[in-house]
Amino acid sequence: MLKAVINKDRDTAVRELASYLLENGKIGGVFSLKKFGGASNADYGLITDPELLKYIVPFYPAMPQNAGKILSKFTKMDKPVLAIIRPCELRAFIELVKRVQGDIDNFITASYTCGGVYPMQKLAGGMSDEELKKYYASVSECKNTDGLRDNCLRCEHFYPENADVLVSFLGSECGTTEIYVWNERTKKIIEGSGIELKNGKFDPSVLSGIVSERKEVKHRQYAAVDKSDKGLEGLVEIFGRCIGCRGCNSVCPICYCTQCDFSSANFDYNRTIIEKEAEQKGAVRLPPDTIFFHIGRMSHMAFSCVGCGQCSDVCPASIPVGTVFNRAGEIVASEFSFVPGRNVEEKIPVMIYKEQEFPELGE
Repeated sequence: MLKAVINKDRDTAVRELASYLLENGKIGGVFSLKKFGGASNADYGLITDPELLKYIVPFYPAMPQNAGKILSKFTKMDKPVLAIIRPCELRAFIELVKRVQGDIDNFITASYTCGGVYPMQKLAGGMSDEELKKYYASVSECKNTDGLRDNCLRCEHFYPENADVLVSFLGSECGTTEIYVWNERTKKIIEGSGIELKNGKFDPSVLSGIVSERKEVKHRQYAAVDKSDKGLEGLVEIFGRCIGCRGCNSVCPICYCTQCDFSSANFDYNRTIIEKEAEQKGAVRLPPDTIFFHIGRMSHMAFSCVGCGQCSDVCPASIPVGTVFNRAGEIVASEFSFVPGRNVEEKIPVMIYKEQEFPELGE
């Protein structure tokens, strides 16, 4: 690993590096969170004009979509794009690459030790300068900020070990930017930018305080959704108010199927089935199968949940979908010592078979 210390604030340092790479034809564009005007919300964009890089805000505490899902849509590029994204977005993209939905060679990935994001409802209502100052102060002190997404408050995977470029954000000094380069390909692209790279490693121990804080938050959040002693009634208690909008499905970066079975004719209101169920039960809830939908989705992808919180963010019924799926996924993934998005070469548990697993299946 190579390290550089730049005596400029993070936004300036990243913009200048991106500008150098773009102006010198080393990349085909810059993908980043951006803002136009004074609104507190932000969106993603692919920028090819260096003059427009002044609008990028890669460290702004917003995630309008999980960028991993956007990056997976890029077809083969002539030149790599510098993609500045959060750790959970990078991990989501890596999981999609494993599913042959994305080309990692299209990008130079830059990520950072993440302080989390606010729910979109909060951002849509307007963020004051005072609130943003509080957020960035908490980041400098390497602490959680009140009001962030629940998933962010408990996230322990905010150190992107799998990015081409790592920018130190949490706990970093104001006016100084530390960047770390992981591979020779990125080193060659950066050469000539004026950034002096030397041997040096990122010390994750500086994050130990917030790791402990987030573990405590995770314990409380998981305990609040633990209905394992109630069986089906527990599932009804959590998902019973689902209105069947499928918003969680549409924003989830790990729901990768090009055609979702739940959106197919298999789940249309079949008159014969509806009439039979109504006769047996005396009443049928409509829309039907909302709990089955969540169970099906959970069994399909929860083990690869990257904990971005998009699902909870869009839920109109305020169901803690992200917390439930994250918890279920961690339980399953731990059985296989699997961390979703950790490494593009790490195989997905349901796609591999080991001889020692068969005795447990009665073979």
